[in-house]
Formats: sequence, C-alpha cells, structure tokens
Amino acid sequence: MTAGSPRVRLAVVGVGDVAQRDYLPEAHRIADVAEIVMVCGRREDRAREVAGRFGVARWAAGYHRAVETDDVDAVVNLTPPGAHVEVTMTALRAGKHVYTEKPLAPSVAEAITLRDEAARRGLTLVCAPSVMIFPQLVAAREVVASGRLGPIYAARAVAFGGVPPWAGYISDPSPYFRPSTGPLVDVGVYPVHALAGLLGPVRRVTAMSSRTRHSFAVTGGPARGTVVPVEVDDNWQLILECETRTGSGRGTDRRTRVLASIQANFCAVAAAGPECELFGEHGTLAFDLLDVAAPLKLSAEDEWTEQAVVHERAGGPDHILGVRHLAECVLSGRQPLLGPDRAIHVLEVLEAARVSAREGRAIEVRAAGGPVMRRNDPVKETSQ
Repeated sequence: MTAGSPRVRLAVVGVGDVAQRDYLPEAHRIADVAEIVMVCGRREDRAREVAGRFGVARWAAGYHRAVETDDVDAVVNLTPPGAHVEVTMTALRAGKHVYTEKPLAPSVAEAITLRDEAARRGLTLVCAPSVMIFPQLVAAREVVASGRLGPIYAARAVAFGGVPPWAGYISDPSPYFRPSTGPLVDVGVYPVHALAGLLGPVRRVTAMSSRTRHSFAVTGGPARGTVVPVEVDDNWQLILECETRTGSGRGTDRRTRVLASIQANFCAVAAAGPECELFGEHGTLAFDLLDVAAPLKLSAEDEWTEQAVVHERAGGPDHILGVRHLAECVLSGRQPLLGPDRAIHVLEVLEAARVSAREGRAIEVRAAGGPVMRRNDPVKETSQ
C-alpha cells in the first residue's frame, strides 16, 4: 500500500481462461480496496495483450517480477493447478500476501506447509473457491441458521465440469486431466466446501469413480489439435458424513450426522435441477453453487417459494469476491474466512475419497490440518 492510498496493489499471475473470463472483467468492482498493477503470463505477448485489453499498466513473462517488485503487496495466483505451490510459496517468502485459485496444493502436507509459512511471516493467505461468500451461500446459511428447515439429516450436490473438448475454452485444458487434478479437484471442491461450511466438517467418506475416456482432441484455442490424455478418473460419486453441532458449546451441544451425496464429473451434461439441496425435517432448501443470480428455493408444508438473492455480477460464479476478501483482510488486519484451514479440510476429504475409491471402503477423515470451523461459527458476507 502507498501513503494516502488505502488500496492493496495486486499482481495477477496467470492470464488464461479463468483470469479473462471471471476475474479481470470484474476487477473494476474492487477498485475501492485494490488495484491491479501488473499481470504475468507464461508468454510475454499474451500477457501484453491481456494487460492492454484490461487496462493494466505493466506485464511480464513468468511470475518472478511480480514477487520481486516492491510496489506489489499481494499476488493473485491464477496459474494452472500444478504451479500453485511454487508460485504461492515464492510469493510468501518474498513477503507478499496471496490469493490462490484452488486447489491450495496437490496434497494436505504441502497445503499445511503453505499455511504455516504464511502464519510465520504474518501474511494473509486466502484460498479459492470463494463459494462460502457467494451471496446465495450467505443467504442459504441464514436460512439454515434460522431453523426454518428443522434438523437437517440429508443433502445432495452436483458439480458438472463439462464434457471435453470444452467449447470456448481459451487455454490448454490438459492440466485438468492429469493424475493430481480431474473433476474431483477442479469442480468437486465446490460442493465439498459448501456442505462442510453449511452442515459442519466431514468425518467420513465413501467414494466410487470411473474413467469414461482415455483421451480427447482439443478443437479450439491455442492448444487446438492437441490430443489430451485423460490420466485421472473423470466420473465421481461421493457419500459424506458431516457432523452438525448445535448448542451453546458448554456441554449442551447436540451432534447430528448428516449424510450427503456429491456427483462430480467431466463426462456428462449438467442436470436440470439445482446444484445443491438440503433436506430438513420441516423443509428443503435448493440453490445453485455457482450462479449468483439464481434464486433460492424453499419448500415448507408442501409449498415451494423463491427467494431472490442480491448480487452484483450478472450471472455465473463471482470469483472476484475472493480477491476483495483478501484486500479487505489485508487492510483491516482481520483473519480471513476463506483461510487455509478450510481449504486443508477439503483436501483431507478429497484424499480420503481417493483412498475409498481405490480400496472400496469408507474412510475416516483425519484432521491433520488442525481445527475446522463449526457450522454455527459466525460467517460474514464480504462488503460489496
């Protein structure tokens, strides 16, 4: 930050599809708390073109200038998944705050190392996905907290990443089909984050998976003509056991097991129904995980009603809210809601799901990363 200018200076590292589709077009909305002073990409020509199109003064090839320059306060890490740890760790060691796209790291162990590095240096580390501060999730949490649904005993969620080749995708899709990624990591994290945030931490996982294709040919974008091997299962079904605790926390807590199903894949056309539903004794709540413009739907006494959600982005996921959250936490000094502990818990769930699918049994989720927020811990919507 500069004197007299209470804004966080950002360097965006990675100028591919998600940067150009979701982040940079919405960056003007966070101008009150942050400004993008640099964009960095693997190719200088692409970084220059993106900088010019979105009105960013500087650009660079690679990410080292972003972490070495003194007039960058924070790095927005939008690189492919395989580069997340390297870029985030280098930025933290250079004294930069970080917002990173998901996953925080390929493994729980690496994620814990990043969390501890940020804590040791007194830096803010914010981890995507920002789904828990999307307006429809904030509204859903308010409904759950109100008790209108009664005790919640079951839930379901779906995450469809699309059948490859992805029409209109402007980057190389191959990183999303490597062994450490796939739909479980790329899109499955949305329902896991949402269900753990709304219902409570995941205690046990049962999973099955399959692979529907061995490869596909890219038909557009810079990787056109490339044959991408599918090195990971692209069809996942998970059953989660979440633990909901209610009460004052003074010996009066009531613990309830909630069974939730998740479908995540890169092999099928998306469902017509809502992406997430919570089934309570007195009502059912349905909502989209990604589309901030979609209303909540609430069933009570056999009657469905809709609740509109106030939103800024016209539609789709509002990822820029996560970057705003980073800037607000840096400026205020408060701890982030979207911190690494929540991301580490989700990685613990994903690792348990892989073991379950491989061994054909239910797996206990080990909390190696430390404490996870309870369902009734306070959640505040980021200011807009």
